[in-house]
Amino acid sequence: MTKKQVHLIISGRVQGVGFRYSTFHQAVNLGVFGWVRNIPNNKVEAMFEGDNHIVEQMVQWCYEGPPMSRVDNIEIVKQEYTGEFEDFSIRR
Repeated sequence: MTKKQVHLIISGRVQGVGFRYSTFHQAVNLGVFGWVRNIPNNKVEAMFEGDNHIVEQMVQWCYEGPPMSRVDNIEIVKQEYTGEFEDFSIRR
């Protein structure tokens, strides 16, 4: 099975609406590895790694986000799969 890693910068109303926690739960449910965190300028940064189709499901979920969020844009950079993550975490 093909694996991939993607790095995302998500902008819109994504801080203060439970975006990180919802992303964590969605990633754990799908079996995606990596992390998510808030960054300056009211954006969220995430790294997803895993089976190609599961990572794609996670990215698609990010376009919707939790109910109180509004996603205006997602910058996606595909990276070489490294297998460096063993779980999914919320970074500070």
